[in-house]
Amino acid sequence: MKQLLLIRHGKSDWDHPGLTDHDRPLNERGLRDAPHMAAALMQRGVKPDLVVSSTAVRAATTAQMIAGAMGYSSEDILEVPGLYLAPPAVILRIVQQLDESAGTVMIFGHNPGMHEAVNAFSGDGDVTDFPTLAVARLEFGEEHWGLVEWTAAQLVELIMPRHLATG
Repeated sequence: MKQLLLIRHGKSDWDHPGLTDHDRPLNERGLRDAPHMAAALMQRGVKPDLVVSSTAVRAATTAQMIAGAMGYSSEDILEVPGLYLAPPAVILRIVQQLDESAGTVMIFGHNPGMHEAVNAFSGDGDVTDFPTLAVARLEFGEEHWGLVEWTAAQLVELIMPRHLATG
């Protein structure tokens, strides 16, 4: 069984008008929420074998913070340029090309593609909201990433920052 966590980047900072969209950093809330999400994932026993991220600053920073807090080396994060603002079809293609030795994979990306991919993988369209730093935990019955297709996953859990204890 394969487990995929689709994670939208943390809240980004719009206070730098000279920066391109790709180069926008996380804002204070994004920086504050990432460690709480890492703790929530660890409480659930999530341990990534592979972490993949968009090259955008906000996504890569989110990946580094969450994966790092979970004991995953930031040097081992695979940054994929095609994940930047990727539509669902590109996300599917990336998933199908994942290293087969990885049982649990975390992918950090952007909406609307991540949100649409969650609904396409689960096949039920029940996820109506996928805010910044939302995490969708999906499980596939397939033993090979290369065989994963739309509607082949079960949405195990949807975790949103607003539902986490941040005290």
